[in-house]
Amino acid sequence: MAKKYYYAVKKGKTPGIYFNWDDCKKQVIGFKGAIYKKFENIEDAKGFILEEKEVSPKEITENIISEDEAIAFVDGSYNVKSKECGFGAVLFTKKGKETFFQVVENKNYSEYRNVTGEVFGSLYVINKAIEYGLKKIFVHYDYTGISNWALGNWKTNNELTKYYKNQFDILKNEIEVVFVKVKAHSGDKYNEEADKLAKKAVGLL
Repeated sequence: MAKKYYYAVKKGKTPGIYFNWDDCKKQVIGFKGAIYKKFENIEDAKGFILEEKEVSPKEITENIISEDEAIAFVDGSYNVKSKECGFGAVLFTKKGKETFFQVVENKNYSEYRNVTGEVFGSLYVINKAIEYGLKKIFVHYDYTGISNWALGNWKTNNELTKYYKNQFDILKNEIEVVFVKVKAHSGDKYNEEADKLAKKAVGLL
């Protein structure tokens, strides 16, 4: 059986994921400055495209995600004066782009500052995707613990991480979650947007 490949067009006539070379080359041949790459799995192909700072919401919803998927970007923030933690989130589905920002109501987790926000933001978008009846979500985050606590790579040694792992273990039975690490403040368009939304949630913007 022939090996399956995924062709990711980051810059081309129509950026997106293509399932054979013939379709891919139509998007890149003759396009000046075309950027594309072949991958063995679709997760890496999607991640490659989303690194592009200029990828538009329309390109994401039309050419990158499928009907039963979501792509999310989350970040957390903390207001030292008010001692409030909050999160911001950007969520893409086939229906379009949505943004969310909220203060974390439970003050017991305030000591963990912006990490608290990012934890609650991650749980929020996963719950949203389940609410929408989706089967898979790609969660883009910048704090390493978001994936490591959820997947059991790090010990859950405080109340926040225990709560997060417990909630994730429940949610993972209802949806497939793929964590995607984003370098903090690297200029990633939608991670930066999530960061601003998180700051807005706690009154810093």
